[in-house]
Amino acid sequence: MNEYLGEFLGTMILIVMGGGVVAGVLLEKSKAQNAGWMAITAGWAFAVMAGVYTAKAVGAPGFINPVGPFTGVLLGKLDVAKAVGFVAAEFAGAFTGAVLVWLHYLPHWKVTSDTGAKLAVFCTAPAIRQPAANLLSEVIATFVLVFVGTAIVEKEIGGALMAPIGGALVWGIGLSLGATTGYAINPARDLGPRLAHALLPIAGKGSSDWSYAWIPVVGPLIGATIAALLAKAVIAIP
Repeated sequence: MNEYLGEFLGTMILIVMGGGVVAGVLLEKSKAQNAGWMAITAGWAFAVMAGVYTAKAVGAPGFINPVGPFTGVLLGKLDVAKAVGFVAAEFAGAFTGAVLVWLHYLPHWKVTSDTGAKLAVFCTAPAIRQPAANLLSEVIATFVLVFVGTAIVEKEIGGALMAPIGGALVWGIGLSLGATTGYAINPARDLGPRLAHALLPIAGKGSSDWSYAWIPVVGPLIGATIAALLAKAVIAIP
């Protein structure tokens, strides 16, 4: 059970810190308001590092992202039943993390009038809403995450520093590829908090934008599939 608990807690920490930095930058009367994209991408990078370390310390693989177990199944390294358990734990952790972000910034929701800013604390949205282009962005960004991530893991690059290297990879993706859709690259990171947004009594929260919600789920799965197939072809995977 520690494997599933680790994925739950690691993903929870990912969202507490990642959603937390977005809240700090976007919500009114925050001391970090208007800190900008660099602060957000850096915050998410550190969130990935902290989440992976947390998950591994408890006894989990440290995926903290459903594309990890999904890729493991595609590469023949993980059985389907265990992968499903990891994914369920990650979604639950993401939802819980979003609730904690809401609680942490509790006084700020009422004084923030921008419903889009409130939603952005929980989930992603495109800069220009064109579903095909938005889907392609998530496919490409997740392809980079999974392909480079597989190279790092399979070649054991970094050793004990694998978590910060993974965080640096996510930081790079955010800086280079994240400005189009907010780089979900993680179905749990988007869908779990989006559900929290829909259910929580957030003052003046507006719509949860369910018409867009499929893109941050389907795009990463497509990108992960392409990356896994290419990795099997060009990386010596034992």
